[in-house]
Amino acid sequence: MIKVAIAGASGYAGGELVRLLSNHPDVVITHLFVSAQSVDANKAICELYGNLRRKCALSLEPLDEQVAQGLSKDECDVIFLATDHKVSHDLAPLFIDNGIVVIDLSGAFRLSDKDTFAKYYGFEYGQRQAQLLQERVYGLVDWVDAKKIEEASLISMPGCYPTASELAIKPLTANGLLDESMVVVINAVSGVSGAGRKAKLNNSFCEVSLNAYGIFNHRHMPEIAEYAQTKVIFNPHLGNFKRGILATITAKLVSGVSDEQLKNAYESAYGQMDSANCDELTSLVRFKSGTVKLQDVQQEPFCDISYTRDGDYIVITSAIDNLLKGAASQAIEAMNIHFKLPRCRCLL
Repeated sequence: MIKVAIAGASGYAGGELVRLLSNHPDVVITHLFVSAQSVDANKAICELYGNLRRKCALSLEPLDEQVAQGLSKDECDVIFLATDHKVSHDLAPLFIDNGIVVIDLSGAFRLSDKDTFAKYYGFEYGQRQAQLLQERVYGLVDWVDAKKIEEASLISMPGCYPTASELAIKPLTANGLLDESMVVVINAVSGVSGAGRKAKLNNSFCEVSLNAYGIFNHRHMPEIAEYAQTKVIFNPHLGNFKRGILATITAKLVSGVSDEQLKNAYESAYGQMDSANCDELTSLVRFKSGTVKLQDVQQEPFCDISYTRDGDYIVITSAIDNLLKGAASQAIEAMNIHFKLPRCRCLL
């Protein structure tokens, strides 16, 4: 059995990790952690999330550097960090140096350029963290060589907006179909759960009224540009619904791209989901000819993608659940790959 710990287990993504991993036949959850200052410390996880009452009764242990240093590989094979960026930055080396694989859901190790990271995240890498940055694997699982994930000690998971955007754009850039004379424009709307569980006035459900934010300075813009391998303008929006992301992406194709080339680019990237057996699936991206709807992916681990073209212009729509394909379920896909298990095990 794979021994798993989850840090930040009281948050929305952490709670989804607990829910999914409680059903995983090859996993035993050994520790659930929260910040030592958290009001949820020492509470049972099922007190916070009633849907876990018959799944997990573990208590939320306070986590600090001393506790992290004392966590051994004998009690933990892999730890998921559903924590603040700075917390992940500080604690990841401690776990890795103890032989524990780290799957980090924060943005601490996503950006390859250290100066860009400091600009968008507000702090600089420490010496050990800078070393780990060179070794980490970016966990966009549908586009990463499985061998790299298998061998990684640090897997940095994509953000939720980047997951929806990169999965939609990469079939174009990978096949040379994108005309880069036009910057790709991404308009994406997220539910309020994307802002996390901690209450703030500007993301309180009653205060949200479908507004744009972070124009030209959102930290996900350089991440999308780096891994989609093209310049982007990213316009995030906050919607008055709980969960999910819908991204509408406008781009220009190189002249002469045929409909068949476009269809083949997406179908060859993500294949056909023709199996009812979760263990036989090799991708949870569904390329669709019809309309992509947010309701089709809420509470589900899929990314749905479709496109419409008009001559050399294309509008791609991409929908995910921000807490699942944009966070917890994609992180579990990475764990399954690392331990050479069927990639989609326990996710459907």
